[in-house]
Order: sequence, then C-alpha cells, then structure tokens
Amino acid sequence: MLDRTAAPPEAPTVFPAPAGADLSGQACAWLGRLRGERRMSEETVEAYGRDLRQFLGFQARHGGAPLDLAGFAGLAPADLRAFLASRRAEGVESRSLARNLAGLRSFARHLEREGLGRAAVFATVRSPKLARRLPKPVPAPAAIAMTDPATRDGEERLPWVLARDAAVLALLYGAGLRIGEALGLTRAEAPMGEQDGLTVTGKGRKTRMVPVIAPVRRAIEAYLALCPHPLPGAGPLFLGVRGGPLSPRIIQLTVERLRGALGLPDSATPHALRHAFATHLLGAGGDLRSIQELLGHASLSTTQLYTAVDSARLVEAYRAAHPRAR
Repeated sequence: MLDRTAAPPEAPTVFPAPAGADLSGQACAWLGRLRGERRMSEETVEAYGRDLRQFLGFQARHGGAPLDLAGFAGLAPADLRAFLASRRAEGVESRSLARNLAGLRSFARHLEREGLGRAAVFATVRSPKLARRLPKPVPAPAAIAMTDPATRDGEERLPWVLARDAAVLALLYGAGLRIGEALGLTRAEAPMGEQDGLTVTGKGRKTRMVPVIAPVRRAIEAYLALCPHPLPGAGPLFLGVRGGPLSPRIIQLTVERLRGALGLPDSATPHALRHAFATHLLGAGGDLRSIQELLGHASLSTTQLYTAVDSARLVEAYRAAHPRAR
C-alpha cells in the first residue's frame, strides 16, 4: 500500500503558552514524541497541546507567574482541581475534562521518563465519571436509503456529485470505515470489479483489511464513471466540485439533508453509519472479535458496546410485540 501519511509539521522550539523556558522546551519535546514514537494522529496531538496550553495559562493567572519545571512538579491537588472547576464553569463536559486530564498526565509521564521530576498530583486527582453512552446506529432501511443516489433525486445537484456522496456513505455503512478513512483513499486503492478487499489506514496509522461487498463496489464504479475530473492513481479517490480533495464537511452536510428527507433524528451522522455497520453485523450473528478487527478497534471493550445496543433493540422489540410484555 502506498504510504500517504503526510510528514508531520516541523516541531516548534517554543511552546505557545506562559511557561518557563525549561518547561516550554519539554512541552515541545513531548508533542514531538507523541507524533513520532507514539504515532498519534495530528488531531490528537493538537488536542493534547491545546489542553496543556489552557492548563499553563490558567496556572499562570491562578498563581501569578508562569510555571517552570520545578513549579510544575510542585503542583498541589488544589491547583489541578481549581483548573477543572474553572473548565466546568465554562460549560466543558465530563468527557472533555477527562481528555484534558489524560493529556496532562501524558505530559507528566514524559517529564518523569526524562528524569525531570514527578508531578504526582495528576495521579491523585480522579477523572470525572463518564456516563456510558451507547452508539446510536441508523436503522437498516434508512442506512440503505442514505447510500442510494435516488433518495436525493429532488435536489439540484450534479449527477456525479450525488454518485460521489452515495459512494462515500456506502463505504461507511457497507465497510465500516470512518469518514477520514474513506476520504483518505487514493484512486489506485478504489475497490472495483472483483476486488473484494481493501487495506485501510486507521487511527494510529494502523492498517487493517476490510471486505468490500458488491453494492459498495458498484457505488464506487458509478461515481468513477461520472466524475468529470482527472483522477491520478496517487491522488485522492473522492474530489470536491472544483477538483480538490473532498472535505468531510461536505459529507456531513449531505447527511444533514438526508436526515430531513428521511425523517431521521440528529443522531444520524456519518459516524452513525459505521455504528450501523457493526450493530447490523452483530444482529446477524457476526463474531465480536471479527467485528473488532473490521472496525479497527484497539480494545475489545469498545466493540462490546454494540452488544448492549443489540440487546436493547431485542428488548424493545420484545416489549412492542410480546403479549405478556404489555
């Protein structure tokens, strides 16, 4: 498979937050390690960097001076709780606060590995409790309708655009891809004809093989037959109207329009089609471990959420249909 991962941006030498030179330098080194050794996505690295900037900015205001390495190692639980309380007062939810803490703990571990002190405070303060949110898959008939260009016949869209959007959504529902994985495919990787498999690069730049069923391949072939732009093998498979790489926002807007046309709730998002892929496979007797591999989940516990979704669907059907459940 072609290596299409863009080279990470050059690491900055000064961290853009109020901090001593020694702490600023280590923050830059930590972000570089996340990109390099840990192979985290650029989005995750940016989020962790943003969390640390917010924390250092708060502590500079809270304590009256920027932190240096010694000050960071000497933080007390009250300092961290004050930061979390301020974020909570800004309306930040528990899930985001937990990610804030995860980023700060990662930075503290980096300092400890470098022999620069141990900020024990990050181990003493517990993460906020998170409500276990179940995935909300799109029902099978609606998912199939979303991948059919005919569902949008009334829209003033070029036929090739309708075919393009349908092909992307077909990959989300028919192959369980994330939207970034689908839009990251090159023309050379397009599954067509008898090619019933696809190598996908997912989170952490990990690759996995996924089967591609015939309806998905036909949707991609229909798009390719209509696309008016040149599609070089190493270039992106899916293009915008002007010929550049297709933006995820375009697919999100497409799904918003489909929600209105099909009467679906706001939970029907592009990612909900991936949820539908997993839930419908499980409901048809799919093996949980195999579904984990198809989705590219690092942990089986993430995939196990779909068992709760399927059980909830069965209970709902029982209550609606069984005479003794009324």
